[in-house]
Amino acid sequence: MALKNFAFNVLSKDKYARTGLIETQRGNINTPAFMPVGTQATVKACTIEDIKKTGSEIILGNTYHLMIRPGVERIQRVGGLHKFMNCDLPILTDSGGFQVMSLSKLNKIDREKGAIFNSHVDGKKYILSPEESIRVQLGLNSDIVMIMDECPKKTDNYELIKKSMELSLYWAKRSKEAFGSNPQKALFGIIQGGLFKDLRIESLNSLMKIDFDGYAIGGLAVGETQSQMFKVLDYIKDNLPNNKPRYLMGVGTPSDILGAVKRGVDMFDCVLPTRSGRTGLAFTWNGRINIKNNKYQNDDTPLDKNCKNLNLNKYSKNYLNHLFNTNEILGSMLLSLHNINFYQELMSTIRMKISNGTFDEFHDKYIDKL
Repeated sequence: MALKNFAFNVLSKDKYARTGLIETQRGNINTPAFMPVGTQATVKACTIEDIKKTGSEIILGNTYHLMIRPGVERIQRVGGLHKFMNCDLPILTDSGGFQVMSLSKLNKIDREKGAIFNSHVDGKKYILSPEESIRVQLGLNSDIVMIMDECPKKTDNYELIKKSMELSLYWAKRSKEAFGSNPQKALFGIIQGGLFKDLRIESLNSLMKIDFDGYAIGGLAVGETQSQMFKVLDYIKDNLPNNKPRYLMGVGTPSDILGAVKRGVDMFDCVLPTRSGRTGLAFTWNGRINIKNNKYQNDDTPLDKNCKNLNLNKYSKNYLNHLFNTNEILGSMLLSLHNINFYQELMSTIRMKISNGTFDEFHDKYIDKL
């Protein structure tokens, strides 16, 4: 049987907010979609079976981490990342550019060679070029591949951001050439340009000329305010192609997601649900709860009495408080799953509200609450 080609269709719109369907050879993804982050071939403290039960339809892996440990050859030997981690969901892999900036002992950026850096694990020297990033991602056999870009640290230096954006465009062309013809997979371009309107639009227009299967907004979630992030999305929302998915990388809080959906974004990823889950922070429709707080020692109600999924409503705040105060692993597992489940409930509700034309009311009710 022939493998299904990558495709995307918009299904409904409510002003800029839109629902859509991404089709991949490993399954369909309803958008707006949230992708749990499985950086090192695992969504921390969760099994893939439970992740699927939350309604998640795609997860994210990371080139930087997987090329360092366990190494792409080890994953290739068993047939790719899906088989390695027993995951039949579609997988998007980030190119590694952000982690090179944020984690590694970076030696230098070379226009031709790429990023030359030492591993944050053992100090081993690596050279990550656009071609190598694509080679690794194709070796992982991911369904959505990201171009190699340079993600500069947060700065308001226009010339520095412009130079970085131009380098990312050069690497985008090389990434596209290295990717070749792969109709069953998708290659996404990454829009850079910091907080500057002209650079963001120049980056987008240049990427559209190269022609990608989707467009990501990069260089955000690096310390800017929410209003600054929304302003960048406002700059480009009228220029983005309607027939391609739009992905806001590394974002974010439920409030961030609501505001970005209002500006036409289709895809999100963030470590927040699982990282918060491991530290005792729960997301709920009534706001955030720090389950370590002593007031929950006498609260025998669940985090969400209406959540029947995964039996999460069977565990009281009293019990969860005990698990965290005794450093029991089960606490991290339950709260991570609760948070991912909440995020997927949020996305499902967003899609429903867009479809029936009531997204603005929903946005206004929850934007400052979540």
